[in-house]
This record gives sequence, C-alpha cells and structure tokens, in this order.
Amino acid sequence: MRLPTWIKSFGVQVTLALIAGVVLGLIARTMGPISEDTDNWLGQTLDTIGSSYVTLLKAAVVPLIITAIIASIGNLRRVTNAARLAVSTLLWFALTALIAVIIGLILGVVMQPGAHADAASLTGQAPSQEGSWIAFLTGLIPANVLGLEVSTSPDEAGGLVSEVDFNVLQLIIVSGAIGIAAVKVGKAAEPFLEFVEAALAVVQKVVWWIVRIAPIGTLGLIGNAVNSYGWSTMGSLMWFVVAVYVGLAIVFFVVYPTLAKLNGLSVRQYFSGIWPAAQLGFVSRSSIGTMPVTQKVTTDNFGVPSGYAAFAVPFGATTKMDGCAAIYPAIAAVFVAQFFGIDLGPVQYFLIVFVSVIGSAATAGTTGATVMLTLTLSTLGLPLEGVGLLLAIEPIVDMGRTALNVSGQALVPAIVAKRHGILDVERYHARRIDGYVPVEEPGSAEAVAVDADDAARVPDDSDVRQPTR
Repeated sequence: MRLPTWIKSFGVQVTLALIAGVVLGLIARTMGPISEDTDNWLGQTLDTIGSSYVTLLKAAVVPLIITAIIASIGNLRRVTNAARLAVSTLLWFALTALIAVIIGLILGVVMQPGAHADAASLTGQAPSQEGSWIAFLTGLIPANVLGLEVSTSPDEAGGLVSEVDFNVLQLIIVSGAIGIAAVKVGKAAEPFLEFVEAALAVVQKVVWWIVRIAPIGTLGLIGNAVNSYGWSTMGSLMWFVVAVYVGLAIVFFVVYPTLAKLNGLSVRQYFSGIWPAAQLGFVSRSSIGTMPVTQKVTTDNFGVPSGYAAFAVPFGATTKMDGCAAIYPAIAAVFVAQFFGIDLGPVQYFLIVFVSVIGSAATAGTTGATVMLTLTLSTLGLPLEGVGLLLAIEPIVDMGRTALNVSGQALVPAIVAKRHGILDVERYHARRIDGYVPVEEPGSAEAVAVDADDAARVPDDSDVRQPTR
C-alpha cells in the first residue's frame, strides 16, 4: 500500500503526533498516576519515549559541539578580516539578545502572566539542575579535556550509581582553544582540521537520523505532559504561553525584519529564506539538531560566504538564544515573582537583562532552558520552585523558542556579511525553489528540501551538506 504524498510531510507528521500525544495523554491520565501501586503502562511508555528522545539529542551534543566549534574556527583561516567579523558577530548577538529580553520584560509587566495563574492548580518544586553565577564562572575553567562531570547517587538497592554529565561552557572553551591552536599551528594542522570537518559531516548525519524521529519524541513529550499535569494545570498556564508566543512573534515578525530592512536586506526574502530552518527548529526543538539546515539557509539562501557561515552558525547554535535565553527567562522571572507576590525593582530588571545577554551560553543548543531560567532566578533571589510551575507547558513553549533561536542564528551572519561587503546580494534576492536557492557548485550534497509554502518533508540521506572547501 502506497502512502499518500501529504503524509510524508514532516510538518504533518509532527501535527499528527501532537494530536495523538494529547489523546494518549488523556487516556493515560484516566489510568491513574505513575507509581508502583498503579499499572499505568501507557503513562510510563509516554514518559520513556519522551525522555529517550531528549537523551538521544543530548548524546549528540558533545561530538557535535566539539567538531562544529573547531571546524568553525578553522574555517576562519579562509576568511579575510576574520577577527573583525568575529567581533561584529558577537556584538550583533548581544544587541539582538538585548532587544529580545527588553521585549520579554515589557510583556511580563503588561500581561501579568503570574497574576492569571491559578495557585490552587499549580505546585512548585525545586529543579534537579540549577544554574548560578558561581557555577557559571567556575564552569569557564575546564575540569578535563571533554568537560565531563561524574557524580554518584544512591540507588534503590542501597548501592551507588555513577552518572556522567557534560558542561557545555567547558566544551565550548576547550573546543575553541583547540581550534585557535590549530589555526596558529598553520600548515602542520591542516590534516587535523580536515579530519574534524569530515567528523562533523558524519556527526551531522547521525543528528539527522535523530531529527527524523522527532514526531515520535513529540508524541511522548506532549503525552507525558498531559498525563502528568492534566488540563487544569496546563490551562492555568495558558496566559503565560500566550505571553511567550507574543514575545516570540514580535521579535520574529517585527524586530528581525526591521533589522534586515535597516541593513538593506529584503524582508520578504528573509522570511522565505529562513522558513526551512525555522520550521525544522520548531518541530525538533533543538538548535544543534537544526544547525545543518541553518547553515545551508545562511549560505545558499542569504549568500553568506561559506567560510564565515561555518564559524557564525555553529557558534550561534551554542550561544545565540533569543528565545530560550532572552524572551523566555525574562517573562518566566516576572511570572515567578508575580506568582509568589514578590515585587521587582529596577536593579532586578537590570540583572535579568544582564544575565540574558551575558549568560546565554549556559543554555546549550539542546531542548529546554532550565539552566538559564535557574541562573536568572538564583541571581534575582527568586524561589527556584518556580521552575517546577512551568514544566507542564515546557514542550509547547520550547517549540517556538527554538524556531526563533535558529532564525536569529541565520539573520546575524547575513547582516554582518552585508555590513562588511562580503554578502552575495544577488543570491540573497534570488528565487527559491523548494525552499532554497539552487546550488550550482558541482559535487555538493543537497540538504533537506523544504517547500516554503508547506511543511518540510522527512529528510533523506542527502540531508547533510559537506563542508565547502
């Protein structure tokens, strides 16, 4: 039996997964809470599917960050005025984050999401993972080459279980140091940099395999959220969800187009060019997972030189988070303060802005922004239990946050390239076919083809574009 063409659309698959997740979550909720005394096999299955998908994404983070950062810095050796481009990129990252966090604060104060929440249906709990300025600062110093952290905890049998985790900040710093050293070494390091570029292509292929099963992961995450929290809890947070999406929409439909226009870039071409990356970011909930498409959009649709894009996009995928590290923590911090009846003053608002602009590297490019939120709350002295209040709608808001993240990660390199006179303006204004400007270079592998007027199809084996030499 041949499947209809529309069912192969990635967007349709995710939509069906969302609906199925809600239905299965409601069914699981009628079977009782997940516990040893209750045989809620459906709830346990949904929880396992959702957590396993997130685990897969996290497993790809370490090799992808290491290879992407080293390769991105290595690619700067092919770019003229590399230092100026790097500084300009960082400044534009900070500027857009500043604008986004200010919008988040204004919306939090005006829309009062914490005042609309029903305290009777919400319960707070301290997060298992916390962020603080001391942890942020000490995290800048690598404990080992891979930034690995080993912790032990007691198990049910009374023994000890060891868990290995990684510090994203340390990964970025170690990878950056290796990349800079390789560039400084010069010709002798060329084989090493070529190996890293090849390794990056292999890792990106693996990431694409994980992205392919995003609908299954979405089903588990949404289903588990409905089963765990129910409509009463999720409904109580809908005003918060609305506030977050209004902020995301303002940045995406107003701020980004305005910045593009002020820098002589067509707004229409920006939206049509960014669509493949934005929609994949929405369904995958991972800036790292979307990085190959974001880079293809940046080079093929926007005309950014591949050498510079190979630096800016991977670096942005780990540090440039206007959704997760600016709008969301700003609105969430105001929500928590309002919910617990705590008044915020000018100093607290300034700290929110400061944390969002400086500490965004703590979010990483995977799903979720818990570390960034706890970093913000702990800096302000707000109850960390507020993080637990928002867990019910985390998968819902994370979709929009990630879509905005990748949209900014592609826009900034285009603006910087335009301002430095290295942007291929003709390519930026060229007509897109199946979501992309056709690549004429011989032998290049095509990335996922995404129809700009419809949802993306499921990626195939040609999705990973090889590094351009």
